[in-house]
Amino acid sequence: MKGNACQDRHRYDDIIRLPHHVSCAHPPMPVAERAAQFSPFAALTGFEDAIREGGRLTESRIELGEDARSLLDEKLERIKRLQERSEALPEVTITYFQPDEKKDGGAYVTVTGQVKKVDEYQRVVVLQEGERIALGEIVGMELGSELEEREHIVKDKIICRSL
Repeated sequence: MKGNACQDRHRYDDIIRLPHHVSCAHPPMPVAERAAQFSPFAALTGFEDAIREGGRLTESRIELGEDARSLLDEKLERIKRLQERSEALPEVTITYFQPDEKKDGGAYVTVTGQVKKVDEYQRVVVLQEGERIALGEIVGMELGSELEEREHIVKDKIICRSL
């Protein structure tokens, strides 16, 4: 038995000190590519994406009161009247709730643009750039004239402070 163990230990003595073979036909594979060939065997595929998705914050939807809803309805009516009277498209800034596709909640988005159409049938506001905003998701709206008025008020306050 002892003779066999000794013989097994020296079995490769003749080749152990030879230089490592390098192929002339195939260049060596970069280390990053060698590591990548083992990535399909990851035990928890998609785990990092699930953790990232779970940590992403969303906002909850605000339910507007009756007064706020009627104020938005008045502004939509004013937009329709402006469109009927002139060919110029009214400019608005709309804040609306955009539901998240993957989890509860969503985000509030503010967009400024020209209103191409208020579609009562489909219940959307269509902007000149093609964006469609559901009427039920709108939580705030300022018409271009309101924006100008607010800018004048801000400018007046700044002028008063600088004097």
